[in-house]
Amino acid sequence: MPADVFAKTVRDRWLGWTIAVGAVASFVLLGMAAYEGLDLAVLDSFPPAYRSLLGLPEGADAGALAISAIYGSYGALTFAAMALAMGAAGIAGEERAGTLGLLLGNPKSRRHVLVSKMAALALLSIVSTLSLWGLAIGSASVLDVALGELDVAALSVHMLANTLFYGLLASALGAVTGNRGGAAGIATGVLVVGFLGAGLMPLLEGGEDWVRLFPWHYFSGSEPLANGVDWGHVGLLAGASALFAAIAVVGLERRDLKGRSVGVTLVDRLRAFPMTRRAADLLAGTARVSSIWAKTASEHQVSLLSACAYMLLVQMMLGGFWLAIPEETIAIFAQMPESLGVMFELFGGGDVTTAAGWFQIETFGMMAPIMISIVTISIGANAVAGEEGRRTMGLLLANPVSRSRLVAEKVFTMVVYASIVGVVAFVGTMLGVLIGDMGLAWRNVAATCFLLTLVGLVSGALALAVGAATGRKGAAVFGSAGFLVATHVLNSLGEISDAWTGAAALSPFRYYLGGDPLNSGLAWGDAAVLAALAVALFASAFPLFWRRDIVERD
Repeated sequence: MPADVFAKTVRDRWLGWTIAVGAVASFVLLGMAAYEGLDLAVLDSFPPAYRSLLGLPEGADAGALAISAIYGSYGALTFAAMALAMGAAGIAGEERAGTLGLLLGNPKSRRHVLVSKMAALALLSIVSTLSLWGLAIGSASVLDVALGELDVAALSVHMLANTLFYGLLASALGAVTGNRGGAAGIATGVLVVGFLGAGLMPLLEGGEDWVRLFPWHYFSGSEPLANGVDWGHVGLLAGASALFAAIAVVGLERRDLKGRSVGVTLVDRLRAFPMTRRAADLLAGTARVSSIWAKTASEHQVSLLSACAYMLLVQMMLGGFWLAIPEETIAIFAQMPESLGVMFELFGGGDVTTAAGWFQIETFGMMAPIMISIVTISIGANAVAGEEGRRTMGLLLANPVSRSRLVAEKVFTMVVYASIVGVVAFVGTMLGVLIGDMGLAWRNVAATCFLLTLVGLVSGALALAVGAATGRKGAAVFGSAGFLVATHVLNSLGEISDAWTGAAALSPFRYYLGGDPLNSGLAWGDAAVLAALAVALFASAFPLFWRRDIVERD
């Protein structure tokens, strides 16, 4: 194995993993502190079926809530996302950047480069999982929080197997296709659909059989926190990961490598049809890059299509699931004591026995902001820092295009794409409402989707500002994504504990769902706060970029 490729990959990626571990561990610590002040004695007398539904073992208190709600959800999702991003970039990213040929110009085979990349992914996943496990146990010890029979080590084993599954799935897709965006998009789709399916299927009559089709089930389905390691489930994830690694090696060795210029954009597809050829030529502009926004739109079409597909299909499915949930299951949730409502705050809160609460907890609370932010953060991080990292900024500015115009057109594309996702979210939700006969007012759904669009623009504008200030794409991505997660948790803690109410007012999510738009409609004050924040961040990107020298990354 070429140690230099392995070491360079670890060196390039360790900081992102470290930030992820620190962020999740901090949230676990904050969650324990917030939950500790709640009266959770009711857990001991609640029916076993309900405790199983929540994944809470007997004898656990605040620690169980924090570990289950944060470690087992945010932590697992964060690590899976880190792994699939790293896996997709391993080979396909090198091809996209035009550096794979340089690597293979040395006495290193394709197989050695790929295996080195996957070994680095495995090492970082193992170290990060062990670190998070130790920090979670340490947090409970510092706060003197009883974990009872909570088996955090078992959850960590399942989390590691889950992380490697998604990372190596993306590695295989990237190695076989050479398409980084497609690899990341497909792997993300498998992750999101699996996460939702594993959570929703057990609620349906007969769903226990179908839930086995979703990979996420083998992470959480056996309830490792309560029951320990299920080696059968871990073995299935490990076996699939090994299969993905083998497919990656065989697929890479049998195909031609792509140059960085290879790829069919949206404009290219429009040009292929006579009816749209003229319009596509106008959109594309001249060879002097007169239409930067069209270039940006073509570059981010995969993320847009992925987000739109999610918001359309999943919202429709949720309507069908609502119709299929047995009445006895709804009755269980209806009996839930108010003190246990904290379990749902980290997923956006809401009354799960109502149609509005169902949509809020399942998508609008967490997954919908993630999907729209994937689009906006991608555009924002690549707008300035990405162009510099790809060494294309100089080519753009060598044309009669000012820095201000470049940033303005990138912002225009972001606003258009975020608006498209918001409109598709509205259409998908209303179709779900009709399918499930849920009775939600279209005005309230429109208000929620409008606020969702504004939240996406805030995260994207932050990525743009950070990228303009630093010229570093990694800082823009991790900074904005970290802000998104941190403020989401901060808002949730404000709903859980009065001690965090003041700090929660600083979170954009307070102005997103804090006014309960699915039930109450649009609160114009909340919308004004989000819009003002987005505009301020967009405006800050212009002077930050004006005053900085352009850096061409190695």
